[in-house]
Amino acid sequence: MAEIDWQLLEQTAVAAMQSAYAPYSKFPVGVAALVDDGRIISGCNVENASYGLTLCAECGLVSNLILSGGGRLVAFICVDLNKNYLMPCGRCRQLLQEHGGSKLAIMTDQGVKLLADLLPWAFGPEEMEKRLD
Repeated sequence: MAEIDWQLLEQTAVAAMQSAYAPYSKFPVGVAALVDDGRIISGCNVENASYGLTLCAECGLVSNLILSGGGRLVAFICVDLNKNYLMPCGRCRQLLQEHGGSKLAIMTDQGVKLLADLLPWAFGPEEMEKRLD
């Protein structure tokens, strides 16, 4: 895998954020990720008047991953309207764990961190394999 082009990922996330549907919170979010085959995918948040039904940008990203052929996430970035880096919520970290694993590189305000540092002792597919054997 080539070096991660964080600038391109940020530009892709910003473009996705500009498509977000956030009429209630006025807090659009965009995400982008590098897939292990070199593709770059993105997603944006989609709000709902029933707030509990709102879809985080990471949900769109994972749907895009599966729809476009699957693979493993290698690098991930999340931005707000002002291009600030955002930290995925716990639910979304679990989504990222499922499709990127503990070695997924995530851009933060403090530089690149591994998902393992942001979601220690994560429960993932390997746990299911251990328990079902």
